Amino acid sequence: MKELIHLSTLDIAVVVIYIVVLLGIAYWASFSKKNKSDNLFTANKSLGWFAIGLTMWGTNVGPSMLIANASSGYESGIVAGNFSWYAFPFILMLAFVFAPRYLGAQVMTLPEYMGKRFGDKTRRYLAWYSIITILISWLGLTLFSGGVFMSQILDIPLSVSIIILVLISAAFVIAGGLKAIAYTNVFQMLLLIGVSILLVVMAVIKVGGISEIISATPVSYWKMFQPLDDPNFPWLAIVIGYPIMGVWFWCTDQSMVQSVLGAKDLKNGQMGANFVAWLKLIDIPLFMIPGVLAFILLPKLGNSTDAYLKLVETVFPSGLIGLVIVVMMAALISTVGSALNSLSAVFTMDIYIKQFKPAATNKEITLIGRIVVLAGALLSIFLAIGITYIQGLSFFNIFQSVLGFIAPPMSVAFLFAVLWKKTSHKAINSVLTLGTIFSIGTGILFYNKLIFNGLHFLYVSFIIFVILGIYVFVYSLIDKKSIHTEIDYKPIKIDRSVKIAWIVLIILMIGLYLFFN
Repeated sequence: MKELIHLSTLDIAVVVIYIVVLLGIAYWASFSKKNKSDNLFTANKSLGWFAIGLTMWGTNVGPSMLIANASSGYESGIVAGNFSWYAFPFILMLAFVFAPRYLGAQVMTLPEYMGKRFGDKTRRYLAWYSIITILISWLGLTLFSGGVFMSQILDIPLSVSIIILVLISAAFVIAGGLKAIAYTNVFQMLLLIGVSILLVVMAVIKVGGISEIISATPVSYWKMFQPLDDPNFPWLAIVIGYPIMGVWFWCTDQSMVQSVLGAKDLKNGQMGANFVAWLKLIDIPLFMIPGVLAFILLPKLGNSTDAYLKLVETVFPSGLIGLVIVVMMAALISTVGSALNSLSAVFTMDIYIKQFKPAATNKEITLIGRIVVLAGALLSIFLAIGITYIQGLSFFNIFQSVLGFIAPPMSVAFLFAVLWKKTSHKAINSVLTLGTIFSIGTGILFYNKLIFNGLHFLYVSFIIFVILGIYVFVYSLIDKKSIHTEIDYKPIKIDRSVKIAWIVLIILMIGLYLFFN
């Protein structure tokens, strides 16, 4: 595999310094008396809004996202930024609809919440569903894409890159759990933001300024909404289809919500969600604009997926290139670490403790949690390496699209769980099982062009969501003997500062969408 960037001694030194500093922060977070946590999964409910926001954002920002966003920016401008900016209504839902119920129910995992709401069978279904999703999407594919990048940069075998990355991530989780992840994420994400800003500024200067950028790019590059006949990003598909993925990703995915479950209180959880919504605003300038800048500086680039790395090589001098490697490692370790912690939390609390040892002590829970992290790390290595053997089939790209077919059952289940007290537990169980088979099966038929030929996958995702939603509603009306368990939680008392933060963000988002259309 061709090496894209040549490293100097200074670049290597920068990487080594980063690893040493990161290990120092992780050690302090895990073992100092002040920060030592008895709870591996929720950091003893000690996380503040700043750590929550950076942890959620860091979990979302992986190396594949950096490279894919730059590639999209190179090909079509900022339109794919809808998947970042349009996330704010669903992060708002997390803050005011879901978080009060999760924190009020005092749960460590989302399957535990659904178990309290609908019974142990629902909890068990959702636990295994979450484990499989975390292993394949968060761990296997993230490690595969990150391993490919690191092997290109460092000129080492792909399997070795994957093993190194997962072992470093697992070490943080085993040592300090969510608290170690949160503290190291603060350092890593601030570093990622700083380096990304530096790259954009230096590239803008090299291009000749903002006016030169505008004149050298098509007008369509600066529109958030594209016409209905656009094959990749028709505006209506995004408006009605993305919400299905948005609710699933930001409100019901264990890896994303885990840090909110570790909040000191509801206010910190809501402010942490608000902070990550603000951080999503910088996705376009930091991760998509580099692609636009590469479009101007490197117009004859053969493959748009090389846009990010080629821009780095063009703009950064020796030493600063090492910082880019650091940024990619930070994004990887953050995502993989959060995923391993979520995997451990779900398996330990919702399967092992619930079904096999309900009377386990905190010490035993921590021990099992660490064993699960290690087992999950080893399994994810085999998954990531296994994916390398089928990459020629574009499995990675296909799977990312299929996420749109994983989302509908989870979105339906959780929305009905929190919004309608008469929801039938049998309807939820069948949506999580048969509904998932129906949704993914529809996706398989769709990608084989057997149904909905020519329709955007986000439209199909929306159709599935509507069908499953109607099914749950009708079933719940008919099923008079179902379990209707309400979870008591304290009434929402919204702090004034929380209101102001969200109102300002909403006004800004409306202004941005008007400006870029």
